[in-house]
Amino acid sequence: MVRQNFDIKKMNNKIAKPFLKWAGGKTQLVNDIKKALPKNLDENKFTYIEPFVGSGAMLFWMLSNFSKLKKAVINDINADLINTYKTIASNPKELISTLEILQNEFHTLDSREDEKKDYYYQKRTQYNTRKSSKTDHSALFIFLNRTCFNGLYRVNRKNEFNVPIGSYKKPTICDRENILAVSEALKTVKILSGDFEQTLPDATENTLFYFDPPYKPLSKTSSFNSYAKDEFNDSEQIRLRDFCIKLDNLNHTWILSNSDVKGKNADDNFFDDLYADYYIQRINAKRSINANPEKRGTLKELLITNQTNNQPYVRAI
Repeated sequence: MVRQNFDIKKMNNKIAKPFLKWAGGKTQLVNDIKKALPKNLDENKFTYIEPFVGSGAMLFWMLSNFSKLKKAVINDINADLINTYKTIASNPKELISTLEILQNEFHTLDSREDEKKDYYYQKRTQYNTRKSSKTDHSALFIFLNRTCFNGLYRVNRKNEFNVPIGSYKKPTICDRENILAVSEALKTVKILSGDFEQTLPDATENTLFYFDPPYKPLSKTSSFNSYAKDEFNDSEQIRLRDFCIKLDNLNHTWILSNSDVKGKNADDNFFDDLYADYYIQRINAKRSINANPEKRGTLKELLITNQTNNQPYVRAI
């Protein structure tokens, strides 16, 4: 394989965007979240902290739109995801070379379905051994994300990725220009891996937290949020609320997204009770990961914050 010469400086004008397809990714909700931001956010230097970074849609939008953002911190409990962020930040050229090999090999099998499936499941098995180098493991992470069913990331209690192959015709596995742009953007970002509460020491006097935790399932069959082997259950949702109370007491601004369980059950006041002292807005979002296409569509999600910003929020009862 001939290695290409990459000039990252020439990529500086390209705006970084999420390098993953991600269930619950916030690209579609950026405009709603934008309205919830403090009106004077960019008047002074500030810190942005995202304890559940996922695909990074909000991170990349914030980095490209706020000149006074001087410190950014991201975190996720998913160690494989964070390893991929770190690889892109520190070793993008080798990652691109590996991804190009995977893409070429996979595309070559496009008309041979059985061999294509075998290739996917071989790579999935290799990924689950977690014996590859950090760069190769990151390449497998991106490969599986780009070729699995709906870009879903799901693991079992053994932390084994178990999503089946998706139906795609020559999907883009290696987006060279975006990986270089993401690498450049991450130069100013501190990357953590672990529990969301560990981000607090990085808060400064003027800090904005954005929380996009694993959503509370709307039903027993809709739990697509197991992207770490430990379940984010109701007790964890309550612990997150307690952390938000702590941030509020420290005068930090926070915004949080989650599912609107009242949309499924009008008598379910879980979040309305949990965040009764804060401001709740119900916004429209598109469901895109249901196996049944007829069950995909628009649903309500929650946007909760501890400041009003003169926006039409509905205070929880």
